[in-house]
Amino acid sequence: MPSTLGLFDVAINEKNGKKYIQIIVAKGNERPYYLRGMGMTPDSCFIRVGSSVESMNNETILNLFSKRTRNSLKNIKSPKQDLEFKTLKIYYQENGYEINDNFLKKLDLYDDNNKFNYIAYLLADNNNLSVQFAKYDGDDVYNLIENEDFGFCSLIKITNNILNKIMLENKTYTKIETPTRKEIKMYDYNAVKELITNALVHNDWCHGYSPKFEMFDEKLVISSNGGIQEGVSQEEFLEGFSNPRNPELMRIFRDLNFVEQLGTGIQRVLKTYDKEIFKFYPNHIRVTVPFSKNKFKNEPLKEEKYKSFNKLQNSIMNLIIDNPSITQEELARLLDVNKRTIIRNFKTLIDEKYIERIGANKNGYWKVNKK
Repeated sequence: MPSTLGLFDVAINEKNGKKYIQIIVAKGNERPYYLRGMGMTPDSCFIRVGSSVESMNNETILNLFSKRTRNSLKNIKSPKQDLEFKTLKIYYQENGYEINDNFLKKLDLYDDNNKFNYIAYLLADNNNLSVQFAKYDGDDVYNLIENEDFGFCSLIKITNNILNKIMLENKTYTKIETPTRKEIKMYDYNAVKELITNALVHNDWCHGYSPKFEMFDEKLVISSNGGIQEGVSQEEFLEGFSNPRNPELMRIFRDLNFVEQLGTGIQRVLKTYDKEIFKFYPNHIRVTVPFSKNKFKNEPLKEEKYKSFNKLQNSIMNLIIDNPSITQEELARLLDVNKRTIIRNFKTLIDEKYIERIGANKNGYWKVNKK
């Protein structure tokens, strides 16, 4: 039986004044599952019928086996075996996990021949993944103004870097109406975060193709490979029924708090955006997120560029303004995070030219560049 760690949720709900426990379990891709040592027989394969459990008949067993996903990432050998996992271990340690000699084994990073599998390859520091973020001037692909490749590192780091990029691009627009002031973000960051994470976690990596992220004047387009999982309708997909294409990746992203409760991501997106943002194809899913400034068309807008930080980055900026000579160690202590987290956020602020170092490390100071 496969490990279910990270692939189930327990929630307490209430209906008609009574509380009940709901257990949500992600559907596996290699059904039918059976009792170890007994093979795929009616004596070892079971199916839920209402509130009872019944043995599967031979026809059901054969039908499920014929639809089994054989291209599971855990069964595909990594194209490289000299892999390193420093980034993955740092992220796990930052989330309170202990790293021991069995760490990689517990994450299912080996195939049946004890070789690194494709999950390991995706999460390793030294892979050849290419994940691109393109930005265009206008609403078509003819005028490319920025093309950044976030790849060639752990998929965890790729995800974090793309989310930081999306956060920095999320401008605030304001409309002044005496005596009121209306502010609106370009897009709902939390909803877009769900869409980006889903595209990376549920992408069909078996053929080596990565998701694509494209930003236009009035929309963000996210394209991932692989259509809806077999056995899930479009309606079920939009209702949030959980059937992760890559359950091992899903578990790791849950461990590291990139995703929350199973099956709730799409529902959170649909609280902000209409289901029409999703377009389904046999081998792709494309999501088009319209920018909120479209709501203010033909109305005067002022763009405020100096508000696109996350909470931690805002705190860092405020402390630097108060004390330009502050050290990263002092920031880590004041903000109650480890130094690696401060360094990672500093890199974003420096790369985006919001801050720069003036002078030597010992006697210098930080300069804030207002945009």
